Amino acid sequence: MEMSEASKQTTRHEESEHLQNPEPDQILSQRRSLIVTQRKWWLSVSLCLFLVVLGDSLVMLLLNFFYVQDNREDSDQDLQYTGTWTQALIQNAAFPILIPLFFIFRSPKQNPETNNTRFLSFRILFLYTSLGVLVAAHSKLFALGKLYASYGVFTLIAAIQLIFMAIFTAIINRFKFNRWIIISILLTIVIYVFGSPEFGGEPDENEEFYNIQAWLTFAGSVAFALSLCFFQLGFEKLLVKTKRYGNKKVFRMVLEMQICVSFVASVVCLVGLIASGEYKELKGDSQRFKKGHTYYVLSLVGLALSWQVWAVGLIGLVLYVSGVFGDVVHMCTSPLVALIVVLAFDFMDDDFSWPRIGALIGTTLALGSYFYSMHKKNKKEMMELDRRENSVEV
Repeated sequence: MEMSEASKQTTRHEESEHLQNPEPDQILSQRRSLIVTQRKWWLSVSLCLFLVVLGDSLVMLLLNFFYVQDNREDSDQDLQYTGTWTQALIQNAAFPILIPLFFIFRSPKQNPETNNTRFLSFRILFLYTSLGVLVAAHSKLFALGKLYASYGVFTLIAAIQLIFMAIFTAIINRFKFNRWIIISILLTIVIYVFGSPEFGGEPDENEEFYNIQAWLTFAGSVAFALSLCFFQLGFEKLLVKTKRYGNKKVFRMVLEMQICVSFVASVVCLVGLIASGEYKELKGDSQRFKKGHTYYVLSLVGLALSWQVWAVGLIGLVLYVSGVFGDVVHMCTSPLVALIVVLAFDFMDDDFSWPRIGALIGTTLALGSYFYSMHKKNKKEMMELDRRENSVEV
């Protein structure tokens, strides 16, 4: 027994030395693994970035199409669309299209270290419910803000959400900022203020109520920033740290998060739609639509699908990078979306002026600054492997 115990200690000692002083072949294998991991990571980030840009563009195009076709000006009604619960519901209701994708993407084997699954399931359920209510809240608040706000005031208030995002993520997610990320944030705020696209539902002067809408838009910005922070916290503390997906960041996490959160948000918005009696206005909206009932339904379906494309891309950026980066990308798309809206529509004498051209150029600087920060982080990981390789050779 004594010899057996001694041999076990010797074996453990050898394994410890092997881990502290890995062989060159092991370091080479780690280098290849790191290179492959980084390439997959960049591809995932690029895909999510594309989805955010595509979703943002489609949403704004279809929103303006809806406002132009809604024909409220000819029917002697308020120019802006008052169906705020409908708008909030549309942002979340198309989540069933993600369910087939959820089963297509394979899930890594659950790590056997995961324990107390009942308590873990309760925490995940609480996370999804809280996030669903928060997402429904900011969807409703932003819709109300657009109802009362002029284009300039709404854009200015909405731009400060990135400031809230930076503050909340520093406190909640313990996010570490460097000078390149700070430069990116400051540039993004300026880009959003000067480069945001117009929307056809802007109220007239006699329809604006600044004492109400300012607080609604302000509250919506706070709710949106908080939701991104809690998305990141849920990924890091529950879905990744607890080994539920085998200690890996996989796209299936994004789909699970979006499906569950959107389900809760849709239920909240549907209850609000029914309780407020707003559903009674839907028939009149379809009859007033210039293109007819079919195009009315198609525009709402297209909007719902576009919102899901945008949300999946945004949550993917939160998973693979951070909530701050997701918000930066979302706001940096505004000049490009403004250009697409100007080319597609002609209302309110909107044009792609010099400030928007400058904002479009600034987008490359803002995103480039953040990408440089991520590149430095990946390069640091590679240099650490090189250092370990050199120490082994010596």
